[in-house]
Amino acid sequence: MKKVIIFYASYGGGHLSAAKSIKQYMDNHYADVDVELVDCMKYISIALDKVTTTAYKEMAKKAPWAWGRVYARSQKGPLSHISSSSNKVMAIKLLKLLQEKNPDFIISTHPFSSQMVSYLKRKERFNCPLATIMTDYAPHEQWLIGEEQTNYFFVAHNGMKKALVQHGISEEKIFATGIPLSGKFLDHYNREEIFQSFQLDPEKKVILFFGGGEFGLGKSRTLAILSALIDASEAQIVAIAGKNEKMKANFEEIAMTCNRPSDVRVLAFTDKVPELMSISYLVVTKPGGLTTTESLASGLPLILINPIPGQEEENAEFLEKEGVAFWLRKSDLPELALQNFFQNPDAIKKMRINAKLHAKKNSTKDICETLLGKTKKAE
Repeated sequence: MKKVIIFYASYGGGHLSAAKSIKQYMDNHYADVDVELVDCMKYISIALDKVTTTAYKEMAKKAPWAWGRVYARSQKGPLSHISSSSNKVMAIKLLKLLQEKNPDFIISTHPFSSQMVSYLKRKERFNCPLATIMTDYAPHEQWLIGEEQTNYFFVAHNGMKKALVQHGISEEKIFATGIPLSGKFLDHYNREEIFQSFQLDPEKKVILFFGGGEFGLGKSRTLAILSALIDASEAQIVAIAGKNEKMKANFEEIAMTCNRPSDVRVLAFTDKVPELMSISYLVVTKPGGLTTTESLASGLPLILINPIPGQEEENAEFLEKEGVAFWLRKSDLPELALQNFFQNPDAIKKMRINAKLHAKKNSTKDICETLLGKTKKAE
């Protein structure tokens, strides 16, 4: 029985979701592999994890410009050195876990855990293959610290692979598989049942609007965009507020007072996103790596809103450049910008084509088979 440890960290939901997708696939397909998920920061210190994750979320929510500066300065310079030095210190605590579990393979979906394991390997304190899975559409320098000790890099697209090669990383250990994806996005759903379940009209198009999210960024801006979306499009809108109860109440108020309330559905957190994407023709969301990957895998173009400065702005730049997304910038008036967008159906159709071309539906399978070989157990 092989032992695999997957490290993640709770700075945004994408790192955990990627880890869960890999674990689920391995559990379903490899009878001889035991997989364990570990939050590296919580393992090292619950108190430190709470302080750092709270600081990140509060900064992203209340002072995103400040997070943008931290992100930029952690590429190179003092902040980069402080981060990598801290991870070296924390790596010693992680060593205890690795010695106890003695894994045959380590997978990391966060740069902190990649740095810690790389440091231990460099110091010859522990040694086993390390795979790093990048969960955004642009490479940050923090992912690459300790790259000499990393055996595999899995990236979102070929452009990232080229960037890593230019950085000096061997092409042989870089794989442009795409970001790991839940198997639920590969399932086939009964469209009629989904329309009935959410009381939607199958004769009308559906737009998914993600506006609550983990941080509830840009409340007034988000509400203005939702109102403009209802006015500018003829589609039904499914507005998902997540666990943000205040935003859900705001969405419901807009739905009740808009000029076509019967075309708007407001949801709290739902685990039916794969089903909803299967009946949608467009997604409105902030450009986190997870939701954008799910949308592209579903062949859906994107309207991108409220990116956090740093990684999400870089995601938005890439997705817009590739012709799969329209980035609604801060300087844009939502009413005018969305009216112009929906008045050009040919452009939306082209975005749908591009989205399908960029879909990497087999990302999770490709990562697992690269690491462990062809599947050993049927689903």
